[in-house]
Amino acid sequence: MKRGRPSRRVTIGENASVSPTNDDRRIALLRQRPFVQFAVASAAASFAFQMMSVAVGWQVYALTHRAFDLGLVGLVQFVPSLLLALPAGHWADRFDRRRIVLVAQVVATLAIAAMAWLSGAGHLDERGIFGLLFVVGVALAIEWPAESSILPALVPVADLSRAMALSSSGRQAATIVGPALGGLLYLAGPATVYAVAAGLLALSVVLIATLRYRQVRVPQEPVTLKTVFAGAAFIKSHPDVLGVISLDLFAVLLGGATALLPIFASDILHTNTIGLGVLRAAPAVGALLMSLALARRSIESRVGLTMFGAVAGFGVGTLVFAFSTTLWLSVLALFALGAFDMVSVVIRSALVQLDTPDAMRGRVNGVNAIFINTSNQLGEFESGLLASWVGAVGAAAIGGIGTLAVVAVWMLLFPSLRRRQRLHEADEMRSRPSPG
Repeated sequence: MKRGRPSRRVTIGENASVSPTNDDRRIALLRQRPFVQFAVASAAASFAFQMMSVAVGWQVYALTHRAFDLGLVGLVQFVPSLLLALPAGHWADRFDRRRIVLVAQVVATLAIAAMAWLSGAGHLDERGIFGLLFVVGVALAIEWPAESSILPALVPVADLSRAMALSSSGRQAATIVGPALGGLLYLAGPATVYAVAAGLLALSVVLIATLRYRQVRVPQEPVTLKTVFAGAAFIKSHPDVLGVISLDLFAVLLGGATALLPIFASDILHTNTIGLGVLRAAPAVGALLMSLALARRSIESRVGLTMFGAVAGFGVGTLVFAFSTTLWLSVLALFALGAFDMVSVVIRSALVQLDTPDAMRGRVNGVNAIFINTSNQLGEFESGLLASWVGAVGAAAIGGIGTLAVVAVWMLLFPSLRRRQRLHEADEMRSRPSPG
């Protein structure tokens, strides 16, 4: 997958050997052009969507002044991801993943460019925004299983967790800077934000289009319910994969205290919008710094206990935030919460990718996408509903306690995951026949 000599094609484990030291491995990783190209493309796309989300929220509310319409912004993007995740995962295993990502990003770029042109011309109303957002949601739903299945083929197995941490650092930077940049550009009008976002996404398109990527060819299977749902069957038959994916689902469902930040900022911490911005940024800053640390020094042993410990730390951070009445302690708790979450995210993501054969990655990532999107959306709903019953403090505290309870139960239900020492434990995992 390196650019240059056409004869040089890389799949997992075929890259040149690297130095055993952590610093040298990180430097060697940054010298691998396909990975750097992919990571920059991912960061550019993340910046584009973060900026777009700010402009969409402001513009929709300015047009309608209805809070319900702000909820529709998330809904029109969530529905495609729920409906298309499984088919998109199947397509990612049958067709060229790079081309799928390319087509999806071109569609999203055109939709955002249309938002820029219509906004500049004064012809974009809320119905047009929702329609074009739905198109973007469809593109993202189709892209995600293919895009997340490409990275393992760009780096050696030993460097996958480090590569994921580095790639995540770009997305976390986009989470921190993107909304602020979008808000600043909004002063020149929403069309400006959409135009810049479309430009960043176009940059990602160019980088993906020139990425040298070779997908392992597998025999074409007939499209049946069995092959479409093969990802779910694979996850069910592999306890470690089922354990990490389901742990993510329930931990995010219960630990969604960040959805209640406006209430905590206003009613408990008695701070202003600047304080709210600091609270919102704290988890992303913690995650960013932790991702950089993991890129420098990857987790080499006791990955199972480390992951469970990180999720438990996420629960403890949620509890501290729930009972804090001072801004600095709340910010520190959210910072720690984000850092712990990044540890578990890197371990979970790398473990799923390494335990899944390349021919199954698209379908497994499609199922994973359903878990992730459902937990994020329902987690916010659960937090808001629980807060309406027991208050924001009670809701956050219950979420933290629930997260710790889930960790304890999952350690009992998945003993092999608890005892797991390394991310990549056995090469025979790749040679097992797939369920579909």
